[in-house]
Amino acid sequence: MGEAVRVLDVTLGERSYPIRIGSDLLDDPAPLLAALGRKRAFVVTNETIAPLYLQRLLAGLRARGVNVSAVVLPDGEAHKDWTTLNRIYDALLSGMAERSTTLIALGGGVIGDMTGFAAATYQRGVPFIQIPTTLLSQVDSSVGGKTAINHPLGKNMIGAFYQPKLVLADISALNTLPDRELKAGLAEVIKYGLIRDLPFFEWLESNVERLLARDPSALAEAVERSCRNKAEVVAADETEQGERATLNLGHTFGHAIETGMGYGVWLHGEAVAAGTIMAAALSRLLGWLTDGDTTRIAQLFARAGLPVQGAPLGADRYLELMRHDKKVADGQLRLVLLKAIGRAVISSAASESQIRAAIEACGG
Repeated sequence: MGEAVRVLDVTLGERSYPIRIGSDLLDDPAPLLAALGRKRAFVVTNETIAPLYLQRLLAGLRARGVNVSAVVLPDGEAHKDWTTLNRIYDALLSGMAERSTTLIALGGGVIGDMTGFAAATYQRGVPFIQIPTTLLSQVDSSVGGKTAINHPLGKNMIGAFYQPKLVLADISALNTLPDRELKAGLAEVIKYGLIRDLPFFEWLESNVERLLARDPSALAEAVERSCRNKAEVVAADETEQGERATLNLGHTFGHAIETGMGYGVWLHGEAVAAGTIMAAALSRLLGWLTDGDTTRIAQLFARAGLPVQGAPLGADRYLELMRHDKKVADGQLRLVLLKAIGRAVISSAASESQIRAAIEACGG
């Protein structure tokens, strides 16, 4: 028998919900049943996850009287678009889904984002539940209610803030995760230490090899501490008017890599890792970090098996793509930077020449 289930709450008044973290949670449908308003649901998943976990989830729900159907989508960031989203709407409409029908996202960040967006918009809003199956989605995208699809000109530019009823993070699902995906998830884990939790960053420096070896207790600890950090930020700033934007450390540079290279060529976490190295380099140019700080940050990403050099797009292309970022305000590019390890700020202090220098110093 594994360790006890860890439960956190995202505190948002009437939209509050629990995050349950533990092993073999898919074998216990009770929390799912409690979150279902009516016994009618659609599971949205992809072609990679369906053979691994879909029948197990469907069987457990059907055995308890839930009328549940499945929508299986193609896998990958390249399919996070209107065409694939419409396949969810098609299934809901042809299946006579009502406003009380719950959507269940079974998969990684792409599935969670698209299912959440479908839930936010189908009949102007239906309930949904997140069952994230990748490390990245367990520690980041499943929590906080950001939902979106991509546009050729920018990542996650079309979406809505829409909170789930429940997040079920089954650590056991990480056993089937490819090594590359596991490492990509660690980029978002490291992010929490960098932006607001120095003790967690130090813990990661001591435990990154345990995480790479998929030690269950280390993974549960990393997921819980990441989710706790995110839950606190989301509770304080649900719709990203201030502090929540710090969760995007490395993302402005990283989204430029994803868009510029073509969605799916670089995994999201890989791009975020390289983008965070660029943000750290820029913070060093502004005099906020020391050379020792930037070396320490790069060493942890490298030990996690993540890139510490950006895609060679050229500074002009980076800047062109970064100007489509959601943090641009009044035409001014605002970046998440580091005053210190464990303290992020949102700043427009960097000049274009400094941003260029940081990009070029990191292989961009």
